[in-house]
Amino acid sequence: MASNSMTCSYKNCDQGKTIKQEDGRVDVRGFHVSKKERKELAADWSEDGLATFHQACWNLLCKSRSGDLEGVKLSKTEAKLIDEATKTAEFHDSEDCFQREADRIADMLKNASYCIGFTGAGISTAAGIGDFRGIHGKWTNNDKVKQYGASSLSSSSTKVVKRNYRLPTYTHEAIVKLMDMNIVKYLISQNTDGLHRLSGIHAEKISELHGNGFQEKCEKCGIRVLRKSNTRDKSSQAKVPALKCPRCKINHRTGNKCQQPGCDGFMMNTIINFGDYLEGPILQAAQDNAEKSDVVLCLGTTLRVTPAADLVVE
Repeated sequence: MASNSMTCSYKNCDQGKTIKQEDGRVDVRGFHVSKKERKELAADWSEDGLATFHQACWNLLCKSRSGDLEGVKLSKTEAKLIDEATKTAEFHDSEDCFQREADRIADMLKNASYCIGFTGAGISTAAGIGDFRGIHGKWTNNDKVKQYGASSLSSSSTKVVKRNYRLPTYTHEAIVKLMDMNIVKYLISQNTDGLHRLSGIHAEKISELHGNGFQEKCEKCGIRVLRKSNTRDKSSQAKVPALKCPRCKINHRTGNKCQQPGCDGFMMNTIINFGDYLEGPILQAAQDNAEKSDVVLCLGTTLRVTPAADLVVE
């Protein structure tokens, strides 16, 4: 957040109320609550269910859902709010915790015999690309509207995010460095933004399970080509005969034709939509590397989307 400090939403906070930037905190989002209802709650929830807590205060509220614990009595409405908020809660570690965890993870990476990376949409939010399961994620917003109606979304929830697909973040660059150092051997990604390839990761070192918005493939000969613009956005404008996918019902053709001598097939985007099967060779490469791994560095993912998430096991 832009400010140097925040205020804990728990009304009986005994942590000093102020949450400094170096402190640990939890940002959560429940559902729409009327002004009258909010007056009776143990926490200062916003109208659309947003709240920020010290980690200790959040843990206390979570433990209190089943009844009176340490003097905290929650209403049924607030218990439901907390249940809902746990689905997308975002934890921000304190500076001390961050340093300890960084040292612990560094040791794990250095001592791993075969470490792989696994990434999701969260690593690209710093590039201006919205995520899916975060507090204001696309699927989070969709779920809110389906369950609670359009009033569950505030202007901050529905604002248009300016997407800049061509600027890898520090996280993308750090992964490249770890691969150059031979610490991370392979990368599996659920992202379609193309930033991993743009950051310098070679095609043979990555499985982009859900496709790459900047990569086309010929539906006839199978050759793949990286483009400078997002091929997915062009499918609806393609000046070639549309061919709806029998599984996702979307036209994958981009309007380009294959340039391989003697082919002249139609080029398609490589995005895996809901209903599509993951591409066999790409999934197989991911499975092979996952089976060899003893450490998986997971970044920016809730590990809720299958079959991708099934590749990561304890």
